[in-house]
Amino acid sequence: MEKMISGKTRLLALIGSPVGHSGSPQMYNYSFKKLGIDYVYVAFDVKEDKVKDALDAMRTFNMRGCNVTMPDKIAAAENVDELSPAARIIGAVNTIVNDEGVLKGYITDGEGFVNNLKDNGVDIKGKKMTICGGGGAATAIQVQCALDGIKEISIFNKNDAFFARTEETAEKIRKEVPSCVVNVFDIDDQAKLNEEIKDSDIFVNATIVGMKPLDDQSVVKDPSIFSKDQIVCDVVYNPVETKLIQEAKAQGCKTIGGKGMLLWQGVSAFKLYTGCDMPVDEVKEKFFS
Repeated sequence: MEKMISGKTRLLALIGSPVGHSGSPQMYNYSFKKLGIDYVYVAFDVKEDKVKDALDAMRTFNMRGCNVTMPDKIAAAENVDELSPAARIIGAVNTIVNDEGVLKGYITDGEGFVNNLKDNGVDIKGKKMTICGGGGAATAIQVQCALDGIKEISIFNKNDAFFARTEETAEKIRKEVPSCVVNVFDIDDQAKLNEEIKDSDIFVNATIVGMKPLDDQSVVKDPSIFSKDQIVCDVVYNPVETKLIQEAKAQGCKTIGGKGMLLWQGVSAFKLYTGCDMPVDEVKEKFFS
């Protein structure tokens, strides 16, 4: 890493809270070194109410950009200068590129999720998915899966400030992809959640439940509802196997953790920052095997 740092080195970062667990710095810095790109990537713990300050600092320091993780994705979208079409629909960003002081926001989470499933031999076309979460990552997954041909999506979220936004997202999906059936339910209705999971091909946790320090918890209270022909996914990647993944695996389900999604959304973001392709095979072998 010392060889990469110079007076011309450009800075990239991850912002969100918490970020101490993140594997992004290792993945990006390895790729920069591998390709001889004079960038360096760090992580900053930034609370939601400080996102605007962080983006102002990005301009001041002429940073190349940043990735954005929970819970900052919506606030980030509200404080950039331009949004990609997908980010505009979703209302959240996970990647920001600084082009000479103009901050452009993108969302690669949904693309990363779908490509991670493909990498694990799962085709979402014609399937039904139940997903917990209404934040930026969850919304990106919902939109991308609908665009890529999923048949039905049942969304569960807390009946709080995010709930109306979740309903708005569902309506946007219905308009964009009329062939996709979209349902929205209160996540506290455990009976309904169980019912929808049983009727689904794919279940996804896109909340922070399961991430440290919530690693002793799961959004699914009764894992016996899972059947062995189901696919259970978690966007949380630290721990590598969340309580949800462990319990679903014990029921015989095919399980897919969040590390692969991190890789594939990073592949897209890397291209936006550098114009180069990430060395995917090497990164996968070194950090994701």
